[in-house]
Amino acid sequence: MNSLSDNLAVLDLDESILRRVMARALGRGGDYADIFLESGEGRALRWEESSLKNAALFLTRGAGIRVLQGEKTGFAYTDELSEEALTRAAETAAHIAEGGAIDPAEFAATVDRGNYYKPIRPMEGVELSEKIALLEKADAAARAFAPEVEKVNGSLFHEQRDIIIAGSDGLIVHDHQPMVRFNVSVVAFKDGKREMAGEGLGGRRGLETLECDRPEELATKVARLAVSKLDAGEAPAGTMPVVLGAGSSGVLLHEAVGHGLEADFNRKNTSTFSGRVGEQVASPLCSIIDDATIPGDRGAINVDDEGSTTGKNMLIEKGVLRGYMHDRLSARVMGVERTGNGRRESYRHPPLPRMTVTYMLPGESDPSEIIESVKDGFYAKSLGGGQVDIARGDFVFTVNEGYRIADGKIAELVKGATLIGNGPEVMSKVEMVGNDLVLSEGMWTCGKGGQSVPVGQGMPSVKVGEITVGGTKT
Repeated sequence: MNSLSDNLAVLDLDESILRRVMARALGRGGDYADIFLESGEGRALRWEESSLKNAALFLTRGAGIRVLQGEKTGFAYTDELSEEALTRAAETAAHIAEGGAIDPAEFAATVDRGNYYKPIRPMEGVELSEKIALLEKADAAARAFAPEVEKVNGSLFHEQRDIIIAGSDGLIVHDHQPMVRFNVSVVAFKDGKREMAGEGLGGRRGLETLECDRPEELATKVARLAVSKLDAGEAPAGTMPVVLGAGSSGVLLHEAVGHGLEADFNRKNTSTFSGRVGEQVASPLCSIIDDATIPGDRGAINVDDEGSTTGKNMLIEKGVLRGYMHDRLSARVMGVERTGNGRRESYRHPPLPRMTVTYMLPGESDPSEIIESVKDGFYAKSLGGGQVDIARGDFVFTVNEGYRIADGKIAELVKGATLIGNGPEVMSKVEMVGNDLVLSEGMWTCGKGGQSVPVGQGMPSVKVGEITVGGTKT
């Protein structure tokens, strides 16, 4: 990995230029300023109709400059990294401040951080032919599964991103962030009916995440689900016991609970969790963590996009709310320590409090015992996207793969199901938590405030006493 000075040199910059720009950012006053520099390169391959349809190269290069004064934020960005362009952006951001100029500190501070992504075979060193072969293998495996497989689409994306964050408090830090993702979708057709399924894998890793037949295994899994849906029954409708499957059902935790624990909503008192630190907000069986230190995970980060050290943050412990996820601004306003959750999509965006890898700690129940405890209910093996009202905690989620539970056994596959409820209420109705925590390797991307960032999530199997299942069969 190149040194900080080497990475600045690649951008035709050095610390003296950053100090002059910082001084202009604070030239009208302000409590704090930072410069976020980004350069990156990404490549994408798209596979359709058993052939490579598109190959694209994406380049990123620019800087965002932020000035804070109290609770006010001034922000400007530039695609050009000359000192003149950076100075213009700094002066634009500075217009929120009033008062005498202050001098930024010398760049000297460092952060004690780990390294949570160490690709064994970095994707930038892999030949194009080897990447195409991965898509070919997935296509062949899906089509070989059953004659009902009508269409197979795939994609491979990888990038390397370098960020440098320089703060007026003297902090200056560099991070090199790799990412790879591999997606497969399958359309199955029979007797005039079509069904589709899709899934992905990857993370902050290299080619090793796609070796050992993993593309073929993923494609076969997706094909099996798409074909099975052709004969699936209609989803039941009504309020009933629901078992959430380990892994991707963590999206419910992310949306219905996690967003409500991001500190910007709470400092503005717009979250259902506002002002409730120390209170019982979930079943005592529930302990929820946001953890940026999971090696190679899609949501892992060595430092956040403000340069803060990341770590493992206990949000809810045995049902009791312990704290929120903070960026610099929310931590300062609320008088607490930063938690390393200041994240941004790119240099074009200011940081916001955001999740990294959010999951529930495992419990003591065997997953089979959880299913056996339900006489008549619903098993949501995996969930798709959803919507949540942060202020009230109300949510709606689609179910990618769901089954009826009858007499303590998983019964037939059903389609068209949704889960409807309220996050805090659902968490209070958790009756059993499995010992089978799975961190989902799905290609999760979180949207908030017009920004998208990669995240991770996980869940053990969880029994909820009752959730409303939206379906067509009563």
